[in-house]
Amino acid sequence: MDLHDFADVAENYDLYLDAMYKNEDNHSGFQDFYLDFAREYGKGGVIDIACGTGAVLLYLAENGIFADGTDLSEAMCRLAEEKAKRKGFDLNIFPANMTDFSSDKKYSCAIIARSGFMHLLTPELQRKALLNIRDNLIDGGMLTFNTFDPHPRFQAQQMNTKITDYSFRLEYVNKQGKREKIYNAISYDPFTQIMSGNWKFETLDDNGNVVEERVRPIKMRQTYRQEMKYLLELTGYEIVNVYGGYHKESADCAAKNVIWCVRKK
Repeated sequence: MDLHDFADVAENYDLYLDAMYKNEDNHSGFQDFYLDFAREYGKGGVIDIACGTGAVLLYLAENGIFADGTDLSEAMCRLAEEKAKRKGFDLNIFPANMTDFSSDKKYSCAIIARSGFMHLLTPELQRKALLNIRDNLIDGGMLTFNTFDPHPRFQAQQMNTKITDYSFRLEYVNKQGKREKIYNAISYDPFTQIMSGNWKFETLDDNGNVVEERVRPIKMRQTYRQEMKYLLELTGYEIVNVYGGYHKESADCAAKNVIWCVRKK
């Protein structure tokens, strides 16, 4: 299992992300980026892949674009559906793996927001996902997804980090109204290009004492740009744009986010 497959993580996902984004601006503007993308390319239908708890999916619906949503995590799908119903939306949200999901319709636009694609841990799984998404797109359909440029300095640090070498990440208030601290530890394997680690959640009482501790695993794969370009060529896509951020910054230099916008040939 991965971090996002756990029910306790899913139910607090929105809460700790809100706290995270107050201190980290690398996701600034992400909802509007996907809204613009869906408006431009989604007239034949939109699917939000790895939709999580619906941050993009519901934002699209609030702006008049009613997309389908899918995620590997049943807990995430359930929460996204509950949130959609509370907002009065009847959306098609279903649990499935992006490598083999199948819909009864084809789409003109597919979105894998934020780091969803990076949870595919081998080139074989990446290839399988890209081919499967391609099968679910109409001819000329568009896909957007993210990678990030691997940084040698961070790789070197992570190669010397154990999955128990925790660093404080943030503090937030969980669904039960309790303060929680989150720590994470990430190590890197240069042969597989996989970052492996743990997130540790500490629940605190009113005096700041730890009353519960949960450790949840996470894995993501780093992908180099040339590797990605070759994989897209092999799977039948042409690159339309590559951005260095959600405000469509240039990707000419190293970027925290590399946002790929590609078309099914």
